Amino acid sequence: MKKVLLIADDDSMVQDVLKIMLSDRYEIILASNGKEAVELYKKLKPDIVLMDIVMPGMDGIEATKMIKHIDPDAKVLAITAYASHKGDKMLEAGAVDVIGKPLKKMDLVEKIEKYINSP
Repeated sequence: MKKVLLIADDDSMVQDVLKIMLSDRYEIILASNGKEAVELYKKLKPDIVLMDIVMPGMDGIEATKMIKHIDPDAKVLAITAYASHKGDKMLEAGAVDVIGKPLKKMDLVEKIEKYINSP
């Protein structure tokens, strides 16, 4: 059975690219903002979350804090074009790692596998 991956990104093109890149390995759930990501996390408890940082409404930092409050063991990987500026804030919020955009499939899969299978 495939592991479940929640992708939270407000850019539908990024969602599409990530879905194409990763759907052969994982079951994909999509959220277009932080609030939606938190609601989907509560309902579906995915194995790992790819969280964009800059999103309208609730950003990835706030969403990560809420997800970690719901489930302290949640694994959130931050994906961002602003890694140098906002990466530390995501790690403080509880993200396990920060991956800069543009994303390369092998790097991304490597990171996901590293954390999805860790206790």
